[in-house]
Amino acid sequence: MRSPLGVALGLAVIAGFLGCGSRGGLHQRLTGTCSGACAHYIECKPGHPEADRATCEQECPGVFSDQDSLMAFESLQCRDAVEFVDGTRPRQAITQSSFDRAPPSR
Repeated sequence: MRSPLGVALGLAVIAGFLGCGSRGGLHQRLTGTCSGACAHYIECKPGHPEADRATCEQECPGVFSDQDSLMAFESLQCRDAVEFVDGTRPRQAITQSSFDRAPPSR
């Protein structure tokens, strides 16, 4: 008799390999085009914001230089693809004036 936990774990592993029908699975179609790369990004981004597609399509040719680099982007897992485009978390910029200030006196 199989354990329900073992069956659930097995199904989770299989779903992970198949990507649950997403582009992150084993059977994704790599196009090597900006259109395909942007479709992957939009599909991966939470909420699937179609408004970001035009920006992606406009900026893509300046970021990717060839079909191989586009296919590499399309191969990224969703988290990595969104992070590549959007970055990680916002960071505060360090300005020159930050360095000009005297250290705090003690």
